[in-house]
Parts: sequence; structure tokens; C-alpha cells
Amino acid sequence: MAVKPWFLYLVECRDGNIYTGITVDVAARYAAHANGKGARYMRSHPPLRLLTVIDYPDRSSASVAEYAVKQMSAGEKRAYALLLALGNATARGG
Repeated sequence: MAVKPWFLYLVECRDGNIYTGITVDVAARYAAHANGKGARYMRSHPPLRLLTVIDYPDRSSASVAEYAVKQMSAGEKRAYALLLALGNATARGG
């Protein structure tokens, strides 16, 4: 049986806050957030856009990373997402 990867994701909310979570299915989780389902926080802070997604081999490592990101300020989270986006663009030759 193949082990599913876990994903850490950051969502920018309409009010400018940054939500951090983990899941095995980012698209389904984002759709749930957009529909007012799932995390209670997202019901009062609707999502604007997905900032970044990072994959991890298991829930434990994703949870450790989630905790570390949740210790960051919103500005630090934005900078982190931008750094990851730039790194991915560089890796793809863009």
C-alpha cells in the first residue's frame, strides 16, 4: 500500500491574514474552505488565494513544518511563500 504524501499549504484570506494548514488533498481542502466548510477560522476569514503548497512524506513531518510556519508573522509567511515560488521558478528555468 502506497503512503500518501501530506501537504503544508498557506492561504491568503480576504482580510489579509494568512492561514496555514496540512492535508492530503489540497484542492479538496481549499474547496471546503471556499465553501465555508472545514476549519472554523476560515468561515470568518474567507480565502482569497492559495499562496504555496509544500509536500512532505508523512503527517508527522508536515505537522512539524506546520507548527514552525505558524510561529511566523504574516509578513514572514508571505516572504517564505515568495521565496518558495522564486525557488520553484528558478528550478523550472523561469
